[in-house]
Amino acid sequence: MDEKASRKKGSLLERLVPVLLLASIGLAFAVGVLWQKVSSLEKGGSVTTTTAGTGDTTTDAQQQPKVTIEKIRKLFDEDVIKFGKKNAKLVLVMVSDTSCPYCHIASGKNPELNKKVDADSGGRTSFTLVSDGGKYIAPLVEFKKLLDQGKASFVYIYTPGHGNGEMGAQALYCAYEKGKFWEAHDLLMTSKGYDLLNNSVRNDVSKAGELAQFLSSAVDSKFMKDCLESGKYADRIKKDVELAKSLGAQGTPFFAVNDTLFPGAYSYNDMKSAVEAAL
Repeated sequence: MDEKASRKKGSLLERLVPVLLLASIGLAFAVGVLWQKVSSLEKGGSVTTTTAGTGDTTTDAQQQPKVTIEKIRKLFDEDVIKFGKKNAKLVLVMVSDTSCPYCHIASGKNPELNKKVDADSGGRTSFTLVSDGGKYIAPLVEFKKLLDQGKASFVYIYTPGHGNGEMGAQALYCAYEKGKFWEAHDLLMTSKGYDLLNNSVRNDVSKAGELAQFLSSAVDSKFMKDCLESGKYADRIKKDVELAKSLGAQGTPFFAVNDTLFPGAYSYNDMKSAVEAAL
């Protein structure tokens, strides 16, 4: 090869190296985004993509907002379901949907569903509760313990994760008004509550009486029925959806331990180090 040809080949390689380098970076980024999506699904997170402004979630990594502890604390300035003080050392957040199966799994009140998901997966998941011989520790149960012990504050936010949770979310706001959030929540997160929301009520306001009757051991049924039929909290849950987006919630359930995020039905064991670091 003569000197002129050699210089030409060298020049071509010099031009190709930056192009190849950029291509490899782009490929690595794409693989990373795909891994995040798959990881979220394996943890039980709902991953969907829609146009902005619909109230559904997005998976575009470039659109994910930065979440700081200050942003988490500012949730207490909003008209949301909240317990404790905004300046607590440990602030816990759950973004949830009462019709979402993985929210039920993470709430620990529907052990039948935990076991069923494991059985249906052929052993690929591990959501069976410790009390049933499994290894899964429902995070919301542990969050409630920390709240009751005065070690944490807590915020609950609704966003659609399964499609049938709007009436349930409004019912929780009605119950919260009466100081009965946890009682109503725990009923809705049972096997019977799951069946009622997904197979009977299905966001149909004409079924408000049926939902109110189901929750009557927690909240006066007439108050609940009137509250649901009035649509008193319909706009409130729309605001919840926007708040969930601002935290980067891509599906349900979604948790925050201060500014450490857990998108999916993580076991509490996975969150424990973040909790201990805050305390």
